[in-house]
Amino acid sequence: MSNDSGQGLQEALAALRAGRAAEAEQRLQQLVENGPVAAATWLALAFARVNLERPDDALAAVDQALALEPRNIRALLFKADHLDRMDQPRIALGFYQAALRVAAGMQQVPPDVAQGVNRAREVSDRWAAHYENYLLEEMEAAGFTRRDNPRFAESLDIACGKLPVQLQQPTRYYFPGLPQRAFYERSEFSWVAGLEAHTDAIREELLGLMSGPEQFEPYLESDANRPRLNTSRNFDSMDWSACYLWREGTLVEEVASRCPRTMAALAGVPLCLIPGQMPSVLFSKLAPGARIEPHHGAVNSRLICHLPLVVPQNCGELRVGNDSRSWREGELLVFDDSMEHEAWNQSREARVVLLFDIWRPELSDSERHWVSTMLQAVKTYQAS
Repeated sequence: MSNDSGQGLQEALAALRAGRAAEAEQRLQQLVENGPVAAATWLALAFARVNLERPDDALAAVDQALALEPRNIRALLFKADHLDRMDQPRIALGFYQAALRVAAGMQQVPPDVAQGVNRAREVSDRWAAHYENYLLEEMEAAGFTRRDNPRFAESLDIACGKLPVQLQQPTRYYFPGLPQRAFYERSEFSWVAGLEAHTDAIREELLGLMSGPEQFEPYLESDANRPRLNTSRNFDSMDWSACYLWREGTLVEEVASRCPRTMAALAGVPLCLIPGQMPSVLFSKLAPGARIEPHHGAVNSRLICHLPLVVPQNCGELRVGNDSRSWREGELLVFDDSMEHEAWNQSREARVVLLFDIWRPELSDSERHWVSTMLQAVKTYQAS
């Protein structure tokens, strides 16, 4: 139990505030010698020794405070400032960054340390910029270019704190060991060219649907029987709407019958077939000026495909993880929707894609079978 909670500590602090550093040190030193004391006493002693221009002794005192309370933000800031004054800025940076991590976990930063936290942030930002410039200069001197090394470029931005680490975070089911890839390239799939060759025919059937009675409905629909913690503005909104050919593994015959060439073009695609759940095949429409908010898909055992059919000029982009790509009519986009993704249409016309899901190519036939069996069992249980 510490012996510094009484009058002796208060008198020492009063002397310190009044500028009587020698008296404060004497009182604090006596408290320390009399037995165990709290971190606050060691920190006060460190301040007294700084005022007496004894930097090494001050450092020893604040180290005692941090030994007792490693997350004491006042002690962390004191040591960072003190090391900076002692011309040890790189070591000081670590303590500034530690103070920022502690501050980030606080509901409210105490007013007496707010200025110190701001100073820590300024120092950290300055060093981060210095570090980034140094790395870029070194890499470019060695011949690095972003265009030729996009994956390494992303890793460099993450290392510099400019981008977050983006990982699969499916909301329903996670299959371990799959590559953390935002986009797949069209050239990786043998069936893509055959599908893309039917773009004009698929677009013609889409336009036929759009010329008659309304076939689209909100992509996200609220359900009174399910709790809705998602506050997205896209719920029940025609800003993001869908016209289904397949919906949760069930053929929508009325629409499919009007799109025979689209259905024929999809015959060669490895759709993710799970009875009562997948695939979903739909015309996905994003209204002028609309935005799909950042979100994660349900499972990571599939990939989502967009075949762009109607893409206005300067339409917008699809961001998946840290990568963003534009839609180009007739050129398939394949991506992992279990990573955070969003999309926007900044044009004055609607953007429409044919959207469908396929199995992840890394899954074996046996794994696909067991994923399908398990997800069907889950749905049966939920319905019982």
